[in-house]
Amino acid sequence: MPLPELIEIVPLGTPVRAEITVPGSKSITNRALVLAALIEGEMTLQGALWSEDTQVMVECLQELGFMVNVELDPQEPCNRSITVYGKGGLVPPGGTEERPLELFVGNAGTAARFLAAMACLGTGVYRLHGVPRMHERPQAPLFHALRELGYRIESANDRLPALIHGAGPRSAKCRVSINESSQFASALLLCADVGKWQVAVSGENAEESPYVAMTSKLVAAFPGSRGRFQVEPDASSGSYFQAAGFLFSAGGVSLKASPASDWQVDAAFPRFLPLPEVVSRRTDLGDSIMTAIVLAPFSKQPVRFTDLGRLRVQECERVAALRTELSKCGAKVVEEGDALTVWPSRLCGAEIETYNDHRMAMCFAILGLKVPGIRLKNPLCVKKTFPDFFQKLAAPPPNGLGAAVVDGQSGRVLSDAELFAG
Repeated sequence: MPLPELIEIVPLGTPVRAEITVPGSKSITNRALVLAALIEGEMTLQGALWSEDTQVMVECLQELGFMVNVELDPQEPCNRSITVYGKGGLVPPGGTEERPLELFVGNAGTAARFLAAMACLGTGVYRLHGVPRMHERPQAPLFHALRELGYRIESANDRLPALIHGAGPRSAKCRVSINESSQFASALLLCADVGKWQVAVSGENAEESPYVAMTSKLVAAFPGSRGRFQVEPDASSGSYFQAAGFLFSAGGVSLKASPASDWQVDAAFPRFLPLPEVVSRRTDLGDSIMTAIVLAPFSKQPVRFTDLGRLRVQECERVAALRTELSKCGAKVVEEGDALTVWPSRLCGAEIETYNDHRMAMCFAILGLKVPGIRLKNPLCVKKTFPDFFQKLAAPPPNGLGAAVVDGQSGRVLSDAELFAG
């Protein structure tokens, strides 16, 4: 049986001691899949995340004509060993203008941006499209840069759906802005060596953007030919359990494995507990800043979260969503420009709209471990990056937190099988 449309998280009664395994990094997995397809020979990605976003990328690579094999990972149910058979920089041809090769990217921003650049390295015509929300998300800076490189990109409004006319590698220069998303630069950098492109990055915090830095470091470290590559655990996924440990257990909840590199900005999350007076999305944390925002009502002083503009153009308008849903729970939250200030507040239960956003669902699930009456609509959305998230909440310690997750209508405790967002 699938997850019900409405679930309730029952607060934990006592502190727990647990050591949690979290799946592999989505950001690293989808970057590594592109790099693996562009080298010569077979590359096996170990510990790769297997969720909606990475499945979309694998399916698109297969549609493009790459052979990709997927095997179970005995260490983590939501990881896989994924072997990609690269073609030495060759991207299989697309279709014609009348019948382009269709690539469906769902609501995966990484797939939408990375594949747009990768398709330019092929020949023929590729049509990228996704779900309605993906068609609202920005693409213009990437499309402008690809046109500057000499490629033909057809789009009615510089968003998806779009026709990408592949023309193969061509020595050229471009400049790309990361004001709206660092993924525009990452898409170009992943393909730059094969494409013979020179990419200049501009925009807010261009030199220090952590996700651009991740891409550059990954490109430098990735094997140039066949072999194996280890994907490290996802730091933003780990933040939910680190937050739970902070709320209940004073260090009693830990991760079995933490990121081994400095590639993931969210690996810094534990250093922001307890929360300081100001936290920046640009210089301090990435996606895990949402976890921090939900923790803020438990702080001893107001906490101001700044530079949140990019949160507005992701899976949902996250700034407004966080303000709205925290306010439902009784928190005092003020939105000013691209900043949220959250005051210490006494919270109450509420029915939480998740906006089909996996991170909204997981953040408020952690809140439900502390606050009675937190009910989540559409919890299935966690399948985007963390399909077994609710199973880990409910699994008995030390492998989980031992929380009860119940059907929001009947109050029935859900079984382990029902909690998987497959």
